[in-house]
Amino acid sequence: MTKARVTFADVGVTVSVPAGTRLIEVSEKVGAGITYGCREGDCCTCLTNVVSGDENLAASSVLEDQVLKDNLAPRHHRLACQAQVLGGEIVVKPA
Repeated sequence: MTKARVTFADVGVTVSVPAGTRLIEVSEKVGAGITYGCREGDCCTCLTNVVSGDENLAASSVLEDQVLKDNLAPRHHRLACQAQVLGGEIVVKPA
């Protein structure tokens, strides 16, 4: 099974997780500061800055792209409730 290493820069914690895990799930387990409202990709409260390793996340869905666009999200930001890790190294922090 492919693993990824996700670092939450706000709390200085790095964890190894299986591919397919959503960032919000990992954030909850380690106590990182990524907040969320709906977990459905509609509210944009879980907006997360991908500091590095964006290429190690699954491509964003049409829904996520639209929500990011509607909320004028900066480049290299994703919705933690939608972003799935694929492998490699990823560093994130709350937006």
